[in-house]
Amino acid sequence: MNIDEDTDWWLGSPTPLEMCRQHALMLENEYQEQSLQLRKARQDIQGLIQMQADALRDKATAELKLKKAQAEIAELKGKVSELDGQIGSLLVVKNQRDIILHQNQELLRQIRMGQTTISN
Repeated sequence: MNIDEDTDWWLGSPTPLEMCRQHALMLENEYQEQSLQLRKARQDIQGLIQMQADALRDKATAELKLKKAQAEIAELKGKVSELDGQIGSLLVVKNQRDIILHQNQELLRQIRMGQTTISN
């Protein structure tokens, strides 16, 4: 049983040539749509490539800044260490000064009280 031969007499039924033309038109439309999608995909890829190049450039810049900052931190740590040493020395001197000041005040108090004689 051949369906085309059995339905040829129906009104409004497309002929095999009309069906072929319709199918060709659908394929052409699909091809155009795929071409548009491909063009857009290529543009998107170009955009992504540019974004990656920008990101790599920014990364290199950030790495350079990081290295400079790390070098500065190392330098500042050295200065802090040096200043800590100076502060330690100054604290020793301050403590010695405080002891001498306290001793002097005690001596002055004793002199005023007449408990100590000054000898040359």
